[in-house]
Amino acid sequence: MSLFLSCLFAFRMVIPLFDDDTGLLILAGMVRHRLMPLYDVFLSHCLTDTATRGVAMVPKVALDVMSCEVMRVLQLTDSCIVPISYQVPRKHSGQEFHEDLYPDTVGTTPAMSAEEWWKGGNKQVKDPARGCSTSSIPLSTPSSSSAVPSRSPSSTSGLSSGFLPSPSQSAKAIQSMMGPTSKFRHIQGAVMHRDTHITNLRGLNLTTPGECDGFCVNRQRVAVPLAISGGQIGIFERSQPGRLPETALSTIQNSVNVVDLSWDPFDTHRLAVAGDDAKIRVWQVPEGGLKETLTEPEVILQGHTEKIYSIKFHPLASGLLVSSSYDLTVRLWNLESGEQVKLLTGHQDQVFGMAWSPDGKLLATVCKDGKVRIYDPRKSTAPVQEGPGPEGQRGARAVWVCEGKYLLVSGFDSRSERVLYLYSADSLSSGAIASTSIDISPSTLIPFYDPDTSVVILTAKGDTRVHIYEMFPQDPYFIECSSFNSPEPHKGLAFLPKTECNVRDVEIAVGLLLTKTTIEPVAFRVPRVKKEFFQDDVYTDTAVCWEPALTASAWLSGSNGQHKKISLKPKDMTPVSEAPKEAPVRKYLPSSVYLEEKTDEQKKEELLSAMVAKLGNMDDPLPQESFEGVDEDEWVSE
Repeated sequence: MSLFLSCLFAFRMVIPLFDDDTGLLILAGMVRHRLMPLYDVFLSHCLTDTATRGVAMVPKVALDVMSCEVMRVLQLTDSCIVPISYQVPRKHSGQEFHEDLYPDTVGTTPAMSAEEWWKGGNKQVKDPARGCSTSSIPLSTPSSSSAVPSRSPSSTSGLSSGFLPSPSQSAKAIQSMMGPTSKFRHIQGAVMHRDTHITNLRGLNLTTPGECDGFCVNRQRVAVPLAISGGQIGIFERSQPGRLPETALSTIQNSVNVVDLSWDPFDTHRLAVAGDDAKIRVWQVPEGGLKETLTEPEVILQGHTEKIYSIKFHPLASGLLVSSSYDLTVRLWNLESGEQVKLLTGHQDQVFGMAWSPDGKLLATVCKDGKVRIYDPRKSTAPVQEGPGPEGQRGARAVWVCEGKYLLVSGFDSRSERVLYLYSADSLSSGAIASTSIDISPSTLIPFYDPDTSVVILTAKGDTRVHIYEMFPQDPYFIECSSFNSPEPHKGLAFLPKTECNVRDVEIAVGLLLTKTTIEPVAFRVPRVKKEFFQDDVYTDTAVCWEPALTASAWLSGSNGQHKKISLKPKDMTPVSEAPKEAPVRKYLPSSVYLEEKTDEQKKEELLSAMVAKLGNMDDPLPQESFEGVDEDEWVSE
C-alpha cells in the first residue's frame, strides 16, 4: 500500500486497476496524461495524448491471446474513449499460443445467488472464462515476462513480471465453444533459391482458354504451351534447372491450338492434350525428356463434335480421362482401348469446370447455365444432383473438400466479385451453405486443395496474389490464412505431389509458378519453433496418389478402391508429440517475495531509483571533470 501512496505526489488522484491473474497493477492518474502499470517493484508508464477523466479494465474474454495481450484498459477523455493494450513481447507472437502466460481465470457464471450469500454461502466461481490453443480468436488474459502497453499513436515499453505460470485446463472446452481454430493461419509462401528456377523461357502462349490452368506439372517435368504455330508444347525437366539455351527447343508438335493439357497422374511420361479441333491427343515423352520434336501422338481420341473445354484424369483408376466440349456433352475415355465409354448429358451451356470426388465415384461440374451438378457416371448419364451455382457467368472452378463431403466452387457473383461457395455434396439443391467474398478481378480463381491439411490455395492467371484458406466442415467453414504475393503477375501456379515437400522445413505444399520467362518453385511453410522434430500434427499419412488403386476396366465394371497411405516422417526425426517437455523458466521472483521481504522504505527507494533510471543517472561525473588541467599558479589574471 505504501508503494501505491508513494506515487501520489505525481497525481491529483490515482485510480488503481488490479489483475488477479498476473498481479499487474495499473495506476491511472486523473487529469494528468499518464497511466502507470506497476508489477513487483518495476515501473513503466504510458503517456497519453489527452487528460484522463476515467479508466476501466476490459473483461478477459475480450483480449487477443495470439498477440500476447494480457490487459486492456479503456481511457475516458473529454471527447473519446481510447483503448490501451498491454502486451508481452514474445518472439513468436501471433504464431503460437503462449500457454505459460495464461493461467485459468474466473468465468462469468455466478457461483450462487444473492440469497445464498446472505445465508452464509461462500462458493467460488468455477467456470474458466479463457484458455486457448493455437488460435487467432480473441479470448484471454494473464502474463509473464514483459508487458508492453501500446496505444495509437503512442506506445511505451513496459515492465517485467514474474508470477508462477499456470497451464490452462480449459483450452479444449473453449475451443469447442468458440469453434475450430487454425494452425495454418500464418502460413508463409516463399520463392525457392534461384538455382532451382528454369529461366530464359521464350514464346509463352498467353491466350490459353480460361478453362485451362495454363500449364501442368508432375514430379519429373513441366509442360508449357508455346505461342508457336502448330500448337507446340515445351517440355522441361525439373532435374535440369537453369537457363534455357537460345537455340530452338525440341517440342511436342500438337498440330492444332492447345485448349487444355494434363499429365497422367500414374505415368509421368504420358501427356494428354485437347485441341480446338475437338480431338484429344495422348503423347508419350521419352525417358530423360525431349531430344527431338514429337509429331506422332500415341493415340488420338475422337468423338466430340465441337471444340473441347477441358480434360481431367481419374484420380484412382489408370487410363481414364474425362472431357467437356462446346457440344454440351461430357465424355469418359478409356486410353487403353482409345474408345469413348460414357457420355454424360444435361448441360445447357458452357461447362466451366469439372472435378472428380476423392473416392473416384462421382464427377462434379459447374456450368455457365447457373447450375452445379453431380454425376455418377457408372449409374446414369444424367446428373444425380443439381443445384444453383454462382450467379456470375465469367467462369468458375470446382474442387471437393473435407473428405469429399463438400464441394468448393470459385466463381463470380452478380456484381463480378470473386466469391468462394461451399456446397454440401448431399444436398446441392439447397444451394451454398456458406460463401466468402475474395476481391474484384476478371480472372477465375483456380483452386488447389490439400486433403491432408484441409488448406485450399487459390490464384488466377494474371494475378500477383495467392489466397489461402483453411476449410472446415462446420461454421465458420472458411478461415483466411496469410497470403503470398509474387513480384509480378504470374501466368499460372501448379502443385507437386506431397512427397516433394521438405518436412524438415515444415513445407505443406510446393508449387511451380509460371511467369513470362521463368518457372519458379514456391514453398508454402508453417512457421514452427522446434523444427528439429517431425511436426506430426501437420503431417498425417499421405495418399500414394502416383500409383493407381485399380484399372480402368475394374472401375467401369463397378469396383472401387482407395490409395494406400505412407508416412512422411524421416527415419532420423522424432515426432514433436514425443518431444521431451521443457520445464518453464522463471526469470523473476514473484511479487510476493518483494512484498514480504522488503520494508516500505526499501520499496519506496527502489521505486524512486527506477524512476531516476528512466531520466538517467545524475550521479555520474561529467567527462571533463576527470581531465587534468594546469596548475593554479600558471593561470594568468588580467
